[in-house]
Amino acid sequence: MRAIETRRWTREEYERMATTGIFGPEERLELIDGEILTVTPQGSAHATAVHLAAKALAAAFGGGFYIRIHAPLALDDASEPEPDVAVVSGSERDYSAAHPTSALLVVEVSDATLQHDRKRKGSLYARAGIPEYWIVNVIERRLEVFRNPVMSSEAPLGWRYGWQAEFQAEDSVRPLRASATEIAVSDLIP
Repeated sequence: MRAIETRRWTREEYERMATTGIFGPEERLELIDGEILTVTPQGSAHATAVHLAAKALAAAFGGGFYIRIHAPLALDDASEPEPDVAVVSGSERDYSAAHPTSALLVVEVSDATLQHDRKRKGSLYARAGIPEYWIVNVIERRLEVFRNPVMSSEAPLGWRYGWQAEFQAEDSVRPLRASATEIAVSDLIP
């Protein structure tokens, strides 16, 4: 008897489907390791946290960096996630012909998808070599910081972050690539 296999999609196929109108304009989707996943609708707290994070990161990183909100990252041939916030080098115009292929820092705001964001998304971002990944944990009102991507046979996509820490609302954190600036965790939580 033959095993049932999942049909995996490439980023090129995914983008072609989006361009030809296979997906409805109201559909929020992501391509994660060849699988097309629906994105959970945002509640008010989630949307507020996204904009708080973008504002704090724009102030911390300053010029020469572009803070993207809900915009694709072309991480590999089978993955095009749309993180809540991503800090990339350059400006908006640098990405008019193609999505960025990496980021300095990615932020996911998490309420209903916490385990997915910790495990699968974390593994994806580590595999892509993104040096720092934050989860704004809206439910527990804290910030989870992940750094130092390392290979791991136990991780969903073969990679994980080797360092992680949790910061409470009264704490501050310094982004790796903007270490001169402290960001109050309370500034990220609605």
